[in-house]
Order: sequence, then C-alpha cells, then structure tokens
Amino acid sequence: MSASPSALPANDDAAVVRHDDRGIVHLTLNRPASFNALSQDMLTALDDAFTTISPSPDLRAVVIAAEGRAFCAGHDLKEMRALEDEDAYRQLFAQCSRVMQRLQDCPVPVIARVQGLATAAGCQLVASCDMAVASSSARFAVSGINVGLFCSTPAVALTRNIGPKQAAEMLFTGDFIDAEQALAWGLINRVAEPDALDDCLEALLDNLRAKSQVALFTGKSMQARQRALPLGQAYAYAGEVMAANMMAEDVAEGIDAFVAKRRPRWTHR
Repeated sequence: MSASPSALPANDDAAVVRHDDRGIVHLTLNRPASFNALSQDMLTALDDAFTTISPSPDLRAVVIAAEGRAFCAGHDLKEMRALEDEDAYRQLFAQCSRVMQRLQDCPVPVIARVQGLATAAGCQLVASCDMAVASSSARFAVSGINVGLFCSTPAVALTRNIGPKQAAEMLFTGDFIDAEQALAWGLINRVAEPDALDDCLEALLDNLRAKSQVALFTGKSMQARQRALPLGQAYAYAGEVMAANMMAEDVAEGIDAFVAKRRPRWTHR
C-alpha cells in the first residue's frame, strides 16, 4: 500500500488500528471495554482512517472489524447525555453522518466483519458498508426507541439495505434479530460459525483481489450515484459509465483472456 504507516496510529492503544494485507486495508475498532461505541474520539479516528486510504495500484477493498465481544454498540450514551445543547447534538450526528458517507466515498468496496453485537449506530455502520459477513452469534438492532430516541440517522442506512416493513419493525420495536434473520432480510451477505468467520471473509477478499481495480472503482462510484436517480436517468447514466469503462485497457485484456481461456493480466493494478 502506498499510504505511509505513520498516516494512522499503528499502536495497540489507537481507537482504530490499521493493517494492510495484499491489497486489503483492515481497520479494527479497538475499544472493546466500551463495546467499540462510536464516541466522538472513535468517529474522529474512523474519519481519519478513511482519509488516509489512497488508491494505490493493489487496493481492492477495506474491511471494518472490531475487537472484543461487540462489533459496535452505537453512540456512547453517557457521552451523549453529557452534551449541553441541541447544537452539540447536531454536530455529533453530523460527524457520524460524515463518517458513514466516507464509506460510500471510498473508491473500493467496504466490508464489515461482524463478530458480535451491532446496535443502533453500530447497525448503521454495518448497513453503510457495501457488504458484510457475520458470525452466527452476531445480533443486530436499532434500539434507540427503547430509551425514547428514534434511530433517525441509522434509519437512513437501514432503509437503503432492507425492505421498508422489515426496517420499520427494527426501528419501532428495537428488537434484536440474529445473523440468519439479517441474512434473510439483506442486511448482511454471509454467515459463518465463529471459528470459520475469517475463512468466510478471506474467500470473499480473494475474490475481490482477483478483480480489475478499474472495474471495482467504476462499480463503487456508479452504484452510489445511480441509486439516487429516477429509472430513466439511472439507465442513461449507467450507459455512459459502461461505454467509458469499455475503453479501459483492462476490459480489452479481460475479454481477450476470456476468449483465450486464460487468466487476465490486469494492467491497472
């Protein structure tokens, strides 16, 4: 990777620890004692982490993982309770929303590795990722309603992942769903037993490592934009993107390799 190791704290005390491995940036939430809550410090660390990710030739994906029993327990409620006025809350939720949008702006797919609880804004973090793999012991909820707070910002990501009735059930009841239910509803992509979670994730990452970076970059930006367009405009935009994509050297190489029944040799790595 081209990013300097000093671009993000690498010590074990950092709120977010970065590790690069064969084209994959691994970002690990590192506050297990607080269930990796999205405190202001954690949000700042995540924001900083994504700003240091540069499109180096081998970049293929980013993984968000976590230490401890919980993936992420959402906002730090004690910290929130100590804020003094409405403007402070606006700033906090704007900071969180900015971080979630960083995931969308990342040039390659972002994958959540969910080993435990993901609640409220933690569930929002999972929903904001492009893909997610989860342990069979993981559970998910948007539980703000249980303390009188509707999870409005998590609802934005959640309702863009699962059906409206399923989202409404989670948002209005605050009840947990297990990993199998999350898979059935479309919140996550794959479920594995706890001791097989890393193998499950690695299989997905190996798939992405084999892909053209041009295609991954194109698809990541195209997916986000087309979802916001009416159907006709989405098809017009998609046609333009695909025509431009066809001009890439990697596409010519990929088609030639397919015809010749050989592995492609990507030029844009």
